[in-house]
Amino acid sequence: MTETQLPATTDERTVRGVLHAAVSAVGGQERPGQIEMAESVATALESGQHLLVQAGTGTGKSLGYLVPSILHDKRVVVATATLNLQHQLVERDIPALVEGVRKELGSTPSYAVLKGRANYACLHRVREGAPDDQGELIEVPSGSLGSEVVALRSWAEEESDAKHTGDRDSAPAHTDRAWRQIAVSARECLGASRCAYAQECFAERARDRAMQSQIVVTNHALLAIDAIDGVPMLPEYDAVVVDEAHELTARVTQAATKELGPPMIERAARRARNAVDGGEADDLETAADGLLEAIAELQPGRLDTMPASLADALTGVRDAARACFSAIPKESKDAPAGSEDGADSVRTQARALVDEVRQIAERMAANIETDVLWMSERDVVRGGNELFIAPVDVAGALHDNLFAENTVILTSATLKLGGGFDPIATSLGLAFGEDDSWSAIDVGSPFDYARQGMLYVARNLPPPGRDGLGDKQMDEIAVLVEAAGGRTLGLFSSRRAAEAATEAVRALLPETELWCQGEAQLPELARRFVEDPAACLFGTLSLWQGIDLPGETCQLVIIDRIPFPRPDDPLMSARQRLVEKRGGNGFMQVAASHAALLLAQGTGRLIRRSTDKGVVAILDPRLATARYGSFLAASLPPMWRTTDRATVLGALERLDQAARA
Repeated sequence: MTETQLPATTDERTVRGVLHAAVSAVGGQERPGQIEMAESVATALESGQHLLVQAGTGTGKSLGYLVPSILHDKRVVVATATLNLQHQLVERDIPALVEGVRKELGSTPSYAVLKGRANYACLHRVREGAPDDQGELIEVPSGSLGSEVVALRSWAEEESDAKHTGDRDSAPAHTDRAWRQIAVSARECLGASRCAYAQECFAERARDRAMQSQIVVTNHALLAIDAIDGVPMLPEYDAVVVDEAHELTARVTQAATKELGPPMIERAARRARNAVDGGEADDLETAADGLLEAIAELQPGRLDTMPASLADALTGVRDAARACFSAIPKESKDAPAGSEDGADSVRTQARALVDEVRQIAERMAANIETDVLWMSERDVVRGGNELFIAPVDVAGALHDNLFAENTVILTSATLKLGGGFDPIATSLGLAFGEDDSWSAIDVGSPFDYARQGMLYVARNLPPPGRDGLGDKQMDEIAVLVEAAGGRTLGLFSSRRAAEAATEAVRALLPETELWCQGEAQLPELARRFVEDPAACLFGTLSLWQGIDLPGETCQLVIIDRIPFPRPDDPLMSARQRLVEKRGGNGFMQVAASHAALLLAQGTGRLIRRSTDKGVVAILDPRLATARYGSFLAASLPPMWRTTDRATVLGALERLDQAARA
């Protein structure tokens, strides 16, 4: 991939020509919505106006934004939420686009993938060893973990010899624990100026490739760290395309969420013990005991007020970590560049862990209004109860640090909530004040939802209660599944509900093949579901989004209830309260918008191809009876809608007969 100068402007003819060539290269077909999207994105990139694009499933939105991005005269960053989409872009769509540009314009644009440092093998750790809990370097752990580490080290050396990426996605099968033996976080990294293997470093080479590329593909979290935290992770860029933009707020929040518990502090103290001469590591471990006592007095959930005992414990952790950090020498005196020895490596990584503890404790102790602090129950095996802290709202940070600095294109199949773009624009920070520097378009979908799909709201059922699914809901699920001949994806609001429904349907329909999430790894369950069209798959949140199951495998999608956030969710409840404090409707802006987005995503699992047909059955009558029901319904694809059970059962039986023919 070599960098070449592309046209300074992208006229309509150029966009259409390159798009046509790229679509042909992937064996696809141009669609009106895709063409409209590509031309609108090109206009936005040239004008500098932010753009929201809703592009339904099947539109081909990836090429719709990649074509104008690669024709733009400055670097464009493409950020995705999922590895699946990132893989599709790099392995299929961008190579096709490069071929299209080469045919149309005679130039070969460059692109690169950039991930967080912990996603690449670290050659220093591979060759020098990883520290144990006491901070001492060990060559290879024992047991099955050791065999995994040996295989990963061998793979990393092969990657280095072949000048490949060293990316975790291409590594042999392994556990998270094994990967930590050959990788480091950004905090633990020794730095290019002090590492003996900097010239071979996979992360540094990935960064160098990104510096030379026209398009840089990354993820939402890395974009957030670069733009919002101000930590330079990406090369300088002019514009950003955020795909799966409905996930951006959640991913940014996730990146800014920190956790702290006694085990983390104790681990930092053990790492520091061999790097300090005084008792600072012992003091840090004592501070961990103080935090353990303070946490034991707390009830799970959001901490609206900081108990004095917790404030004292967090202050103690902060001060002890600060003293311990200061006591760890930075490096050996007079050490030349690239001569980091094992002791220096231990000290560097101990400092990183201790300083992370200090920063989190300091943030929690500050107890500022813009953060929400809560305690989460964990079993002893997972380290016991922990404290979490997250920003109440990220809209302001996105507005000030992302939208104010760059042109941003945001796209997804689900951006219109309640029939409009304002809810998502507000959550992202675009709709602040009288800011009119953004526009929005819906380029539609190639699917005929009214003919291909039916939306059934089970108005005859009682509203869902706190105790989970009742007998009437279980009977309704079994009747629907039987009429469909299986072929059902069940989306449930909790693992308990999914497991209860699985047990009930297995008892009522013993001949039906049914799997429940958790009984095997999700890719394996999806494979089984596809291979047996008459089977059913029941699960929770990870099935609501991202899974692609076209054809007769999925002709019925069951949604057990409107997926409002739990009332005791500390972050969502804090956001509702903040909206109400500002004079808004917290329920509609937070809870209803959250539910509308998930409903749209879940409903979207049904129609994945132009030949797909089926029914989405929502077992929550509030969609038809509650005042907010119209807002939720307006967020869904325009399927033919009914509350008549007999009509739905007849349609499912006909689909089953056609599938069996």
